Amino acid sequence: MDVRVDDKSIALAVDLDGTLISGDLLWECLFSLLRANPLYALWLPVWLARGKARFKHEIFSRVTIDPACLVYRPEVIAFLQAEKARGRTIVLATASDAQKAQQIAEHLDLFDRVIGSNAEINLKAHAKRDRLLADYGDAGFDYLGNSRDDVAIFEVARTAHAVAPDRAARDFVAEHDGIVLADPGKISLNDVARMLRVHQWAKNSLIAVPAILDHRIVDPSVILVVAGAFFAFSFLASAVYIFNDLFDLAMDRRHPTKRNRPLAAGRIDPATGVKVACGLIAVSVLIAAVLPIAFGVVLALYFVITTAYSLKVKRWLLLDVLTLASLYTIRIVAGMAAVAAAPSYWLLAFSVFFFLSLALVKRYVELDHAKISEKERLSGRGYRPEDKDVIAQAGMASGFAAIVVLALYLDSDAVYQLYAHPWLIWPICPLVLYLIMRVWILAKRREFNDDPVVFIATDWRSQIMIAFGASLMLFAGLFDGATLPV
Repeated sequence: MDVRVDDKSIALAVDLDGTLISGDLLWECLFSLLRANPLYALWLPVWLARGKARFKHEIFSRVTIDPACLVYRPEVIAFLQAEKARGRTIVLATASDAQKAQQIAEHLDLFDRVIGSNAEINLKAHAKRDRLLADYGDAGFDYLGNSRDDVAIFEVARTAHAVAPDRAARDFVAEHDGIVLADPGKISLNDVARMLRVHQWAKNSLIAVPAILDHRIVDPSVILVVAGAFFAFSFLASAVYIFNDLFDLAMDRRHPTKRNRPLAAGRIDPATGVKVACGLIAVSVLIAAVLPIAFGVVLALYFVITTAYSLKVKRWLLLDVLTLASLYTIRIVAGMAAVAAAPSYWLLAFSVFFFLSLALVKRYVELDHAKISEKERLSGRGYRPEDKDVIAQAGMASGFAAIVVLALYLDSDAVYQLYAHPWLIWPICPLVLYLIMRVWILAKRREFNDDPVVFIATDWRSQIMIAFGASLMLFAGLFDGATLPV
């Protein structure tokens, strides 16, 4: 559709958030501020109490932006370029900070003028309408907007151009012969699943390990409790993934693969991400409320640690992988708390070493695939290319330590109390050794670029090893108390 107008003297005003860019600059700057210093969260209510204009000014004034890292809508850019070539006056009219908007305008080199908010004026909805009316008069400009707040401006514009409109903007355009310039449609289920990282839920199956080892997983009531604990952890973990992506928007957009994540790519806006995350947290808390109190305590501990990891710890050398290993182990502790299983320090020791090995292989792969020079740090991490050999050595050593712990456990009194013939499950040691060594060999070959835990849970060879190990445990359990030839 040709959406150009004949009268070049009519100014063209363009909204920024949700229109020129697919995201919202305030939300992005807010998460950038909290990422730099989480203590600013304590000041947010104070700033908001002084009014929206002051609230936004305090945030924008403390954050720097890189206009090149924002996600611009290609249809809008193409339209503005065509209208610019025709000689039209193009105005960037935004409720975001005027200085930040000026940086964007200079980067795009499309705008003749910029108007925006400051410490005293929140240039949104009716305030923006009054400003444009004062400057260009009734029907003296065309306007590109996307939301309910833009309807007040559509009403006084000569032509309303809707970009990715919400229901209110869409209805106005339909009723007043406006133009839909770009409409990506509803958010796809695939993007929602990717934002939630549903494939990462496989990690939470660790919650079932204590019940399995305690031979109680066949009890229907235990199955129900484990399922509830699984979903409580999964929903909370997805919420944390969303917040993590919001904190890392700028870095992810510079990453060769992470830039395709729904939030970084602009297919889901930050406000929607926040709403979904808060809803997931609420559901997780409701599920935890009907489970043992000890499980709720562990779930809260997981949330605190994983949030700290997202904000700061993941950029600290070695502490990041130790934290990752502890988060996997916490899932097992949560499983113990959910079914009131006795703590197994053998299991916890094995978990720490095993998952530390997998966390180190993840960092090794990131370093191996990074195109950076020596002495240069991996983006958002505390590692440099010269650390690869140490990481690999530590990772394999940690994996072998897990095997030693497992072998000692299989010869412990605890196993003899559970199995009449413990030697039946001893082959689990080489099976686990196979899993660890295969992951590291593939990493060394550069044939591995996935999350190692998800890889093990989805790789068919690894699945065979896991199924074989589970069969050994089941077989040994069936013959508990039976007399077998040795």
